[in-house]
Order: sequence, then structure tokens, then C-alpha cells
Amino acid sequence: MFLIGNRVCDKQAKEKSKRSFMSGVAVLTLSTLIVKLIGLLYKIPLIKYLGEDGMGYFNSAYEIYMFFYIIATAGLPVAISIMVSKSAENGRHKNAVRIFNVSLLVLFVLGVLGTAVLFFGAERFGTLIGNSGAIMSVSAIAPMALFICVSSALRGYFQGYQNMVPTAVSNIIEAVGKLLLGLGLAVWAVNSGYDIISSAAFATLGITIGVGLSMLYLLVCKLLSGRNKSMSDGDGYLQGRGEIVRSLIKIAVPITLSSVVISLTRVIDLVMILRRLQAIGYTEDAANAIYGSYSTLAVSMFNLPASFVTPIALSLVPILTAAIDTRNEKKEKGTLNASLRLCGIITIPASLGLSMFSRPILELVFSGEESAINTAAPLLSVLALSVFFSCVMTVTNAILQAYGKERKPIISMLLGACVKVIMSYILIGIPEINIYGAPISTLLCDITVSAVNMSYIKKVSNHMNGAMKLFSRSLVASALSIGICGAGYYIMLKNATLESTASFTVAAIAIAAAIFVVFAFKLKAVNESDILLLPKGDKICLLLKKIKLM
Repeated sequence: MFLIGNRVCDKQAKEKSKRSFMSGVAVLTLSTLIVKLIGLLYKIPLIKYLGEDGMGYFNSAYEIYMFFYIIATAGLPVAISIMVSKSAENGRHKNAVRIFNVSLLVLFVLGVLGTAVLFFGAERFGTLIGNSGAIMSVSAIAPMALFICVSSALRGYFQGYQNMVPTAVSNIIEAVGKLLLGLGLAVWAVNSGYDIISSAAFATLGITIGVGLSMLYLLVCKLLSGRNKSMSDGDGYLQGRGEIVRSLIKIAVPITLSSVVISLTRVIDLVMILRRLQAIGYTEDAANAIYGSYSTLAVSMFNLPASFVTPIALSLVPILTAAIDTRNEKKEKGTLNASLRLCGIITIPASLGLSMFSRPILELVFSGEESAINTAAPLLSVLALSVFFSCVMTVTNAILQAYGKERKPIISMLLGACVKVIMSYILIGIPEINIYGAPISTLLCDITVSAVNMSYIKKVSNHMNGAMKLFSRSLVASALSIGICGAGYYIMLKNATLESTASFTVAAIAIAAAIFVVFAFKLKAVNESDILLLPKGDKICLLLKKIKLM
């Protein structure tokens, strides 16, 4: 009876853990979607006030900041959450607090250094990227390095206790702060007669304040949780501070390095576009305006589909790791291939659709910005082809982490970054290609990383299907649906008025999505086991069976 009782408790604990994990993924997914939507909504009115030039200054500073942001947030919160989680599971809550305190001190020091580098090095950064107008914006964004580092320690602590709500809410506070404070200060600056360089800096300062408010929210959450949490110390074991720092570095560095390389490609775009365009005869202002249109419109739309793929990567690692550890080859093979198929099903139609409808989508979202749209639309048509490969990169990185090969993505990312640097330098420097070299080099970079990752997975597991088997049916379904709707859309557009273009665009996208779903199931690009991997997958399957698609 005692054994049976233990088994029942273990099963209940596992079910509770699984529910907690899935609810955490659902919370983060929802917050990520909200943040992405707010980020897009924020840029629509901002470009109206700052124009292409102002967005060039703003985005130049923001990309430099993002590089430091990735260093602080990619690996360290994950490492803290892993270490805190292990202590909490053993009832060593005092040790978990010590891990947090040591991590907070380390990140505080990094944040102060990062803020100092950004603030005192603002002029040097402006000179390095060939955009002197961005210097004020870089100075305004400098305090965010400290705010983000402190927030990372707090998020890692909460995630270690499987509490994703503070992370999700703080992300939303950041995004709302960006929308209200960043946009509000930009509007105030423009209406007060400040020049575009100063107005862009005010917009950046608004974001900084929003990130600071997010940090304050997390600090309040920590203070409140400290009052309510039982401070039991289990067996009384406390790690040494030096040991905590060493463990932090050991776990965080591989994850951070691979993420930094991804961020590095965006910094490469920033430097290469501005400097190489000037090298072939563009003025600094002209190069900045082109970069502003590309980064604000094309890159923003390019980043949206990743919001739907990140939850797959998040949910994949523990499921696949459990299958590998228990030597459940059937589950390992099913999870591995289903995750890649789902990635293809989501991102191939998004990739082709963005490429086909790049101009109508930008006109729908950024209406009235004809000059910026004229620059960004053809660039998005090329960049959109990278959506699929970029998301495959995310999922394959997660797969390699599940197999304990977290250092492999660093190698593939470095190879991709080398391709990006070389091809950007060559292509943007060719007058006939110029700015198109940026999306082309991004595509070549993402193809390189995805191909290398897939080859690594093949070496560590013989369960992965070939690329044709994984993606060909999704590609056919996508090509048919996008092709049919694209042809119909452009035929109708010839007889459409300007007022009806937006409704045609929305209708075409909706019809293309509906046709794709039908083709995807008829061609068996997706099956029931794939759907069951998704949150609420069982309910989705029941619905699909009712409408006879499955």
C-alpha cells in the first residue's frame, strides 16, 4: 500500500509539474505576443513623428543596446533559474536566496559597467557605426543596461520557482512604457520644436524609463515573495559564493555566446548598411534614412512569426530531454520530427506570404508612410524568405540543447556570422545591389546556421527525418495557397480603389490561410501527433475532427 501511495504521489507530482510548465509556457507565449504587438503599434505612430531619419537614429541606438541586452538576458537568467530550481526542489530555500543574492551582485556590477560603457562611449559608438546623429540616443539608452541586468537576476529567481507571471508582466510593463512614455516624449519633443536628433533621444529616454519601471515591479514582487516564502533550509547546505559564480558562468556562457552571435548579425547590419552605403556614394543622412526604413518596417514584420515558434522551442527541450534520458526512442523520434514539422507548417506559409504580400501588408500597417514603404517593401520581399530558416535555427538550437550539445550552436552561429559579415561587406558595396545586400546576407546566414545545426542533429541522433520529408508537403501547401490568393489579389487590385485595397489585403491573407489549412491536412503535412504537442492540442484535434479536416 505504501508503494502504491508513493506511485500515486509521484504521478500527481509529475502531472502538477507538467501543468505548471505548460501554464508557464502559455503565460510567456501570451506576453510575448502582446509585447510584439505593442512593439509594432509603437513604431507605426513613431515613424510619423520622427520620420525615416529619426527612426535611423533611434534604431541605431536601440541595436547597440540590444547587443548588451542579449549578454545580460540570454544565459544568466536561465542559469540562475536552473540553480535556484535545484535548491528549491531539495528544500534548500536559504541556498536559493544566496544564489540570487550572489547573482544579483554579479549582474549589478555588469550593469554598472555596461551603463558606463554606453554613456561614456556614446560618441565612439556613433563614430564606429558612421551615424553621428545617434550619439544622444545612445547616451539616453545607457541606464537600461543596469535596469536590465537587475531585472535578469529577479526573473531568473522567479523562473527557478516556476513562477513565470512576474517575467511576463514585467515584459508587458516594458512594452507599455515604450508605447506610452517613448511615444509620448517623442510627440512632446517634436511639438516643442526640438530637432529630429533630440526628439529621437527623447523617444529613447522614454523606453529607458519604461524598463526602469519594469525593474521596480520585479523588486516589489521579490520583496512580497520574501515575506510569504518559508525560509526552510532543508539539510542546511549552503554553497560558497565562489562556487555559485563558477556554476553561473559554466551554465550561462554557452547559451549567452550562441545568443550573442545572433544579436551580432543585427549589429553587423547596423554597421555595414551605414558605412558601406556611404562608401558607394550615399551621404550619412541618406544612408541613415534607408536604414531607418529597413529596420523599422521590414525587420519589425520579419520578427513577428518568431513569436509563434519560440513556445515550440521552450516546450520541446524538457519533453525531448525526458525521452532521451528514459531511452524512449519512439517518443524521442516523434517529438524530434513533430517539432520540426510544426516549425515548417507555421513558418513556410508566413515566409512566402510576407514575401508575396510585402507591400500590401506594409501599406496596411504603416499607412501614409509612402516613402518608407517604397524603400522597405522590396527589401521585406527578400528578407521574408529568411523567416523559415531563422525559426528552424531556433528550434534546432533547442534540440541540440536537449541532447546536451549546447556548444554546437555556438559553432554554427559563428559560421553564420562569418557568412553575414563577408556577404554584407561585398554585396552592400556593389552599387547595383546596395541595401539589398543586407536581407540577402541575412538569408545566407540563416541557411548556413540551419544546415549546420541539422547536420549536427543527424550525428547525435539517427531519428531525424530528411529535410524533404519534413518540409516538402508544407512547402507545396504554402506555394499553392499563396500562389492562388496572390494571383487573385493582384488581378482584383487592378480594378480596386485606394480605399478598398486594405480590405482586399485582409481578405486575401485570411483566404490564403484557410486554403493552406485545407491543403496542409489533405497533403498530410500535419498529423494528430503534431497537433497534440501544441498547448490545448487535444481540444484542437477534436475541433478538426468535427469539421472533418482530420
